[in-house]
Amino acid sequence: MNNIFDTHSHYNDNAFDIDRDSVLDSLQEKGVKYIMLASVSVDDTAKNITLAEKYDYIYASAGVHPEDIEDNPEDYLESIRKLALSSAKIKAVGEIGLDYHYDGYDREKQIQLFEEQIILASELNLPVIVHSRDASEDTLNILKKHKPKGVLHCFSGSAETAKEIIKLGMYIGFTGVITFKNAKKAVKALEAVPLDRLLIETDCPYMSPEPFRGKRCDSSMLIYTAGKIAELKGKTTQEIIDITCENAKKFYSIEV
Repeated sequence: MNNIFDTHSHYNDNAFDIDRDSVLDSLQEKGVKYIMLASVSVDDTAKNITLAEKYDYIYASAGVHPEDIEDNPEDYLESIRKLALSSAKIKAVGEIGLDYHYDGYDREKQIQLFEEQIILASELNLPVIVHSRDASEDTLNILKKHKPKGVLHCFSGSAETAKEIIKLGMYIGFTGVITFKNAKKAVKALEAVPLDRLLIETDCPYMSPEPFRGKRCDSSMLIYTAGKIAELKGKTTQEIIDITCENAKKFYSIEV
């Protein structure tokens, strides 16, 4: 397989500290053509820019994840703006959004940061990478309000929510979860997503597909995610890889 575009990854995660460069040096030989590094904080954005500029085939986003709001500096928005403008490798604002899975996070603060970063993305003419966990209603309401160009990454919502996202002209990203035996909800959601709105991602080092579930994930494992989607969509694995690569290049405005 070749032409793989991993549209969401976290290679600055501590899980790659022992062998980050060797992993990234090997992926192109395994068919990986492009990688997007998703950022979760101001500091992570800066690190991702440095890493993306080291590798021709790697790009990055700039943004603050909803779980990182407690340590977020007051001037974060200006910092994200400056970082986004500092490198041609920045192709999106993200990952941003809402996460209501754990108690203790200030939901109003999450909503404020989400909306502020959507507005920033619009000003910068960049798409948004959206994280939504146990927050479908609020996420959808905000997206309907602002109508950004964007992707719902690591999609965990219902088929009905997927249809609403598609109506907004957005993309939906699927991870290795689609390969799990109990992934009935994800399969139903996938059925609602047309091929021209489909993206694939690892969210590595997390979300490893079968047969690697529970192990550290990397971009080469996307062939298993693509294979399962191909089975469900009546396509070959390479066809799904090619379709999602072209979708991602269009979404991230990558012309090479």
